[in-house]
Amino acid sequence: MTNNSALPQSAADRIAWIRLSSCYLPLATPISDAKVLTGRQKPMTEIAMLFAEIVTANGQQGLGLSYAKRAGGPGQFAHAKEIAPALLGEDPSDIARLWNKLCWAGASVGRSGLSTQAIGAFDVALYDLKARRAGLPLSKLLGAYRDSVACYNTSGGFLHTPLEQLLVNAEASIAHGIGGIKLKVGQPDRALDIRRVEAVRKHLGDGVALMVDANQQWDRPTAQRMCRQFEPYGLVWIEEPLDAYDHEGHAALAAAFDTPIATGEMLTSAMEHGELIRHRAADYLMPDAPRVGGITPFLKIAAQAEQAGVMLAPHFAMELHVHLAAAYPTEPWVEHFDWLEPLFNERLEIKDGRMRVPTRPGLGLSLSEQARIWTREQCELGQRP
Repeated sequence: MTNNSALPQSAADRIAWIRLSSCYLPLATPISDAKVLTGRQKPMTEIAMLFAEIVTANGQQGLGLSYAKRAGGPGQFAHAKEIAPALLGEDPSDIARLWNKLCWAGASVGRSGLSTQAIGAFDVALYDLKARRAGLPLSKLLGAYRDSVACYNTSGGFLHTPLEQLLVNAEASIAHGIGGIKLKVGQPDRALDIRRVEAVRKHLGDGVALMVDANQQWDRPTAQRMCRQFEPYGLVWIEEPLDAYDHEGHAALAAAFDTPIATGEMLTSAMEHGELIRHRAADYLMPDAPRVGGITPFLKIAAQAEQAGVMLAPHFAMELHVHLAAAYPTEPWVEHFDWLEPLFNERLEIKDGRMRVPTRPGLGLSLSEQARIWTREQCELGQRP
């Protein structure tokens, strides 16, 4: 029989205190992509962040995050607050078991989407805590293949940006050390899309990685035509040419064209990504750890992608995804968005087209005072040691 009193202190530790924060990050300029031009969404003016801070009886700490754009922030916070008590008194090392426990605690509203996005903040916090306790960066806890990851910029290429400013933004990103530029496409006037891509390619030259993103706004005939017209520009990928759930359509495009097809960011579970992989619908898979429910389901997706020989380019949240991408066997891409930087005291280092993986324990992040100022709602559970 095992004598629990003889176990290492960390093995006997328990979750004692949780703080949830609903923080709203304002964007300096309303953001528009193809979904705005088609009237399906309004310009984005803020990002709702869900932060989970977990402290154990032995004083170990972890920080996790999830987010919502345009809608869903209050719902994520409410669901997280409702299921959080299930973690109190639990061993923080049992991350997979705790993910399932939280998932089933809220299963009546589904096992994907908003309910699991709320779980994502807890799951990330538990991995952060585990890596901090081990004294390792999260990437090395998971088993890193590299200490830097190729990165590309998206935030300078939105459709609301005039062409002249688009060129300025692209050049500034490359000068900053970023390795690639992604442009939003999907305008009602397709000729404008071609003109913008052609102008940026000519301005930057053939040696710079260039991607485009249609944000699901083309139908199948339009996607066929646009993919054909984009072939001469040597794009790294064409992203979300079709609806996120049109696996057959994406698979047909991936088979028909030399330019790789990228999709997956809008899927909200490992099972949905599994279907994408099964249909061979993506050359680049773009899972978003907070959207699928955290690191636990992300690792399941990555394992399936590796087995299928699919390349990886996680969506958004570079502060988290740089660690996860570093642990993927095939050279991945990470999306550079500087939007979240005001929320943290630390900054990521970018040089020679690559994002350095932080060497600090865990995620290597701490919440800034500004994040506290932007917090609209907060709750605490348990007793802080």
